[in-house]
Amino acid sequence: MSVQRRQLLQILSYAAGAAIALPRHVLAMATKTSVSPTHSQPPAKAADHHASGVTEMEKVAGIGGFFFRAKDPKALGQWYLDHLGIALTPTSHDSPVWEQEAGQTVFTPFPEKTDYFGDASKTWMINFRVHNLEKLVAQLQKAGVEVKVDPDATYGHFARLHDPEGNPIELWQPV
Repeated sequence: MSVQRRQLLQILSYAAGAAIALPRHVLAMATKTSVSPTHSQPPAKAADHHASGVTEMEKVAGIGGFFFRAKDPKALGQWYLDHLGIALTPTSHDSPVWEQEAGQTVFTPFPEKTDYFGDASKTWMINFRVHNLEKLVAQLQKAGVEVKVDPDATYGHFARLHDPEGNPIELWQPV
């Protein structure tokens, strides 16, 4: 396993609340490479004044959308709905919008020449948290989607697939 992948897995484990017992030096490394909040207030709240009179930085509350180019946006959107259950942007007020469950989100820029995403022409990869990786993998494979399960389950259970346009997707079931 590459050092970069190992570090990412350590960060993911730390972000998920270190559900497994990590050796002290591994947890320290994950702590050094991840950003922890400076206060316990929800990020969406307006900037607060501390007793010292210093105003804390305003922060974003979460990801409000994920937008990317596609050769056939309609077909690709339908693929995401059919295989991963992600509803597209509503076209009316009556249409539901996909709502993700609350949970940790890792936000990590990678070196420009990383091979972590697979195809070097792809500039992004999305990681979806899942409840039951085994069940979702079976469902995808039954639908003819090629999925590669990572046998290293040290920091969770992972699988890789690509959408019809070759964009990399990682599925993660935290431990």
